[in-house]
Amino acid sequence: MPHDIELEENVRSALARDPRVDHDQAIAVFASAGVVTLRGSVESFKQRHAAVEDAHAVTGVDAVYDALDLRPFPHDPHDDEMRGAALQALIRDPRVHESTIDVAVADRWVTLKGEVRHQHESDAAFEDVEKLEGVGGITNAIKVVTAPRMG
Repeated sequence: MPHDIELEENVRSALARDPRVDHDQAIAVFASAGVVTLRGSVESFKQRHAAVEDAHAVTGVDAVYDALDLRPFPHDPHDDEMRGAALQALIRDPRVHESTIDVAVADRWVTLKGEVRHQHESDAAFEDVEKLEGVGGITNAIKVVTAPRMG
């Protein structure tokens, strides 16, 4: 795990140094066994490509999973940065299976969406987001699905 945290920090540093990547704080980074996942928002395909390229260039990164959203103008970059911070908080919380939860932010209002198997996962995601600076409000639209779905 310490190696994964170091990889995440190195990728975040690479993104911050790259002038091709605007609003690097809008990108959440998760590393596991040499595989880096990028989640969040970028404004163009050029920025998306640059972010993936930066991650690949970090020593110790074996593969990069690009889960970035393309958000062309107009939008509020501060909302994108808040979304990135929320995704990063979910990634860091072992109580939350972050890949099942998505985050939307509009005018500092955070909406959590997705499905989890237990109420405590939804509660943990809410707690993670409510701690973030600048959050104006939260809508928790996470569905708790405890039984398998019938076709």
